[in-house]
Amino acid sequence: MPAAAEAHKPPRKFHFISGLPRSGTTLLAAILNQNPRFRAGMTSPLADIMGVVIAEASSKNDFSFDVSDEQRVALLRGLVENFYSVQTGADAVFDTSRLWCSRMQLLSTLFAEVKVIACVRPLAWVLDSMERLVRRQPVSVSKVFRFDTNTTVYSRIEALTDPRGMVGFAFQATKDAFYGPHAQDHLLLLTYDSLVRDPAAAMRSVYSFLGEPWFEHDFDNIEYHADEFDARVGMPGLHSVRRKVESIERLPIIPRDIFGRFANEAFWLDPKNNVNQVPIV
Repeated sequence: MPAAAEAHKPPRKFHFISGLPRSGTTLLAAILNQNPRFRAGMTSPLADIMGVVIAEASSKNDFSFDVSDEQRVALLRGLVENFYSVQTGADAVFDTSRLWCSRMQLLSTLFAEVKVIACVRPLAWVLDSMERLVRRQPVSVSKVFRFDTNTTVYSRIEALTDPRGMVGFAFQATKDAFYGPHAQDHLLLLTYDSLVRDPAAAMRSVYSFLGEPWFEHDFDNIEYHADEFDARVGMPGLHSVRRKVESIERLPIIPRDIFGRFANEAFWLDPKNNVNQVPIV
């Protein structure tokens, strides 16, 4: 691109995908990635790297007294911008991490017009989907459960729903964002059912929320795999996306007592909870 055109090009936008595991975050990224103006993917290490920088620029480091808040903001904003600087040609970048919902105040400080899309799904079905992945691999163990070979479906559910567990933390972080002061104008909840049942309508709502011009997606040819990462954590298929976006009816495989325990945790379904008028698709 000529230098003059580059100078008049609007600055790149940064958006963030967060929410619950097994709720459509990878599917959403795969759909968005069809748009040549966008760059999106599975969970990136950016949020974790940012956490390390925040800690080292705080009182954890004896020399942090010499780092002003203005420097911290510039440092963290630059971290996001530089992390994606090698991906040229994208007008908007979507970074995915379950941590972003817990950092709404930080994101709104770094990017005044930030948009966060939180993918949600009834908790019982999230846990059922996780258990399906576990049962696909009876001869190996997963990093998700700290490579413990002595587990049951009950102990696995407890590990997942612990406040620091893979599902428990994400669930609490999503509630934190939903009820928090930065939800209004910055947060959208995208339900898994809406995305798979009527992807065109769901994505039109996403584009409207982002303030981006509509792109005609091909919902019959969506594919995404992260086989190397999934194999590394011992959970093949964790980030696999089927070619066609569609709803598949299933019966739960987790015990009825577990399913019933988490069946009514979809806080977003009660309009009385939506005090910040968060758009829910």
